[in-house]
Amino acid sequence: MTTAARPSIRRPLTLILLSASMTAASAPVLAKELRLGMITPSQHIWTQTAEQFAKAVAERSDGDLTIALFPAGQLGDESAMFSQMETGLLDMGIMTAALTSQREPSIVGWFTPFLFNSVEEAAQASETEAAQQMLANLEGRGLHAFGYTFAGMRHILMRDARVESVDDVAGKNMRIIPFAAMNAWWRAMDARPTPISLPDVYQGLQNGLLDGVDIDLDALVGSGFYEVAEHLTLTSHMAFPAVSVMSLTTYASLSDEERQIIDEAMAEALAWGIEAQIEAEQRNLATLQEAIDVFTLENAESVFAPANQAFADRFGDHPLIQAFQEQSAELVDVE
Repeated sequence: MTTAARPSIRRPLTLILLSASMTAASAPVLAKELRLGMITPSQHIWTQTAEQFAKAVAERSDGDLTIALFPAGQLGDESAMFSQMETGLLDMGIMTAALTSQREPSIVGWFTPFLFNSVEEAAQASETEAAQQMLANLEGRGLHAFGYTFAGMRHILMRDARVESVDDVAGKNMRIIPFAAMNAWWRAMDARPTPISLPDVYQGLQNGLLDGVDIDLDALVGSGFYEVAEHLTLTSHMAFPAVSVMSLTTYASLSDEERQIIDEAMAEALAWGIEAQIEAEQRNLATLQEAIDVFTLENAESVFAPANQAFADRFGDHPLIQAFQEQSAELVDVE
């Protein structure tokens, strides 16, 4: 049986194009989602800052641009996240200045011992020309930097006794953040820097693996370390900033409107985070004063003079670090 061929029906080209145009016009605009990673847990001020940022972006864009947050190292440690941003696999991060200094060495200047007395002073220094130049230099590493935010000032928590002299930390196992500035400072006092992860610090103090911790009050209270180490010496020996960054690949892919939304929302969130941290410093201190021995080392800068000199010997020749130190000191003197 022979089947007759069905005649083909050809639609005019203009009709096809009109139909496609109408379909595209009626299709919903897909929302764009950016991924932001950080190592801090959900209760940390930097994670809260990221939450403020994500909320502001969603509101300003009417939901067309959203931020997915990955706290607590869900995407890997900071080294891994930096690599992901530099290749465009991760969009954004709020990263410690400690690890960021491995990309831009001048950022070590933020850890100059006793340059600042408080978070307020450190925050003011973030507006200096030198501090802004540090951010600009990150462009050469494939990163667009928005600005700084801060955890609390650094202090010393010990298991068995307060710190009143260099001898009190000599030979002690001190948990530090493993980067050059902090390592050089502690080794100059003959301490034994012990770079274990923050989640393992509680047990390390409890079982005696650690004698003490270089710590900010936020992490101390939030992680409950005062339950297993009862002697806090207030020194404010270093500030501890974070840097908000975005992959240049991602930043270049955004429209002018999207960039404006991101820039304004991030500036708003970083400012919120600084104010929140300033308030948290007093609240955390009050909590600790009721729970453990809290001692203020009034002459801390002179007590730790050998360590301060070790920092200066290693990092003091960098011209941008020198400029940052000078400009920051001028701000503090004015105050």
